Amino acid sequence: MNRKQQTIGKPVSYEGVGLHSGLPVRMTLRPAPADAGIVFRRTDLSGAPEIPASPAYLAGTNRATTLAKDGAHVTTIEHVLAALYGMGIDNCVIEMDRQEPPVGDGSAATFIGMIHEAGIAPQEAEVHVFSLPTSVAAYEGEKFVAALPYDGLRITFTSMNPHPLLGTQVRDVTITAETFEKEIGSARTIGFTWELEALRKMGLGLGGTTENAVVYSEEGCLSVPRWPDELVRHKILDILGDISLIGPLYAHIIAVMGSHKLNGELSEQILSLKKQQK
Repeated sequence: MNRKQQTIGKPVSYEGVGLHSGLPVRMTLRPAPADAGIVFRRTDLSGAPEIPASPAYLAGTNRATTLAKDGAHVTTIEHVLAALYGMGIDNCVIEMDRQEPPVGDGSAATFIGMIHEAGIAPQEAEVHVFSLPTSVAAYEGEKFVAALPYDGLRITFTSMNPHPLLGTQVRDVTITAETFEKEIGSARTIGFTWELEALRKMGLGLGGTTENAVVYSEEGCLSVPRWPDELVRHKILDILGDISLIGPLYAHIIAVMGSHKLNGELSEQILSLKKQQK
């Protein structure tokens, strides 16, 4: 399956604070030529070093996705990557003056808005969409994420949470730019009060609020959820951000209690198959 590559029509900027650092950051999305891919550029560092959004530079998956190259790194990038991937943007430079993009509202909605503001620009070159030839899976105890051959990109996520307001949730979405924006892109990170306290002691989650995360207490919810199943919708958003590193893909991804770590392991297996096919 081939289609034309796409970039954005013009540069567009947004300022906010990082989810974990709580520090102010300015981010600019810039058009990029065909075959450039998605590249992060740290404008606050000497020489404005660039880090391609590629599995080769994956440096961490603990609570967020981190990329690093030649001493420069970017972290908590899965939401902006998911926005570009879900909206079909193949080539783009993401300039940031800190290591972490702005959290926005805790979902990909801010970045989808930036893409709409910039416009989507088709390019002459074709992009090859990798069709998964065989099933692969990654396991961790009772958690797993698997990918099966499929004519399109479909994600099914199941979450089982003991919280009285959450319980078992399942969401199944065939991903297009339209379904991504309507059903997935606005779903925010889920957090729990006891987790937030632990994160803050580690110097993390400093930019988190009950507006840009759906925060649950022992019995209740301190935020106003956008959907009853916002948790699984956001988990699908995270999967899209994590698998975006391997490029356009046709597969049915099925996750039960998945995580960034398992997404990374699955991506490695898919990448291995992609290299074999080349």
